[in-house]
Amino acid sequence: PLVTDKTYKRCLFVVDDRSCADLLRDGDIDAVVRKAIRLGLDPVRAIQMATINTAEYFKLDRLGAIAPGYLANLIVISDLPNLEIEKVFYRGRLVAREGEPLFPIYQYGGKRLTNTVNIKPFNKDALKLLASGETEPVIEIVPGQIITRKRVEKVKIYEGVVVPDIDRDILKLVVVERHRASGNIGLGLVKGFRLKRGAIASSIAHDSHNIVAVGTSDEDIFAAVKEIERLQGGLVVVAGGKVLSSLALPVAGLLSDEPLEVVVAKLEKLEQLAKDLGAT
Repeated sequence: PLVTDKTYKRCLFVVDDRSCADLLRDGDIDAVVRKAIRLGLDPVRAIQMATINTAEYFKLDRLGAIAPGYLANLIVISDLPNLEIEKVFYRGRLVAREGEPLFPIYQYGGKRLTNTVNIKPFNKDALKLLASGETEPVIEIVPGQIITRKRVEKVKIYEGVVVPDIDRDILKLVVVERHRASGNIGLGLVKGFRLKRGAIASSIAHDSHNIVAVGTSDEDIFAAVKEIERLQGGLVVVAGGKVLSSLALPVAGLLSDEPLEVVVAKLEKLEQLAKDLGAT
């Protein structure tokens, strides 16, 4: 195993891009600590890997421990194996009790980070992928992985234009630049989404966070991109030219300004509708 008597002081926990649903139901780093304990790691060592090990690695000299001279950032736990957190202190102040914050929820009211979706006007013709031959490169999704595979597939062509081949799960993939209104639009093909109809689109797309859309028709892809532009960021599901569901992300096109519970409910509705259209 990676974590042993000799290595545990040099191991630390990390999370990245946890969904809002995971944060609501499981937590953040605390969820990783609970999982490690369930898998047999000593609870004290698991907590150490989420606190002082991290602080030492990043040279945060006044964090990570409860000791004279350290900032009083600490938690009170009622059940160590399950890491049930009763209280949270920040710099000596009680800021949360039994999962409820004891401070005013921040309300973002500025405009500097809103209205960030800036697209040069375009029409559906800009989404046409002209055929260069009988075959084209196709991005293949690897389930459960961030890596993809490059494939070369025989494609479906109509009047000189490559069109989605739903039966073979070869769909249109579009990236629309949304920061400087450059007009840049990337066109390609993707395999692995399994959409049978409609389109899905998002303004969260690491690392440049342009608008990415996948769909079975240019009409639905265009409608999805235009809806994200209208929302000034978000996630969208479209079918038959109509928006079936959306989650607005108006802060930088990446974040919602609504309560977590509301965001999770909207996300789960959106995900279910995408599944109803065939997405996996």
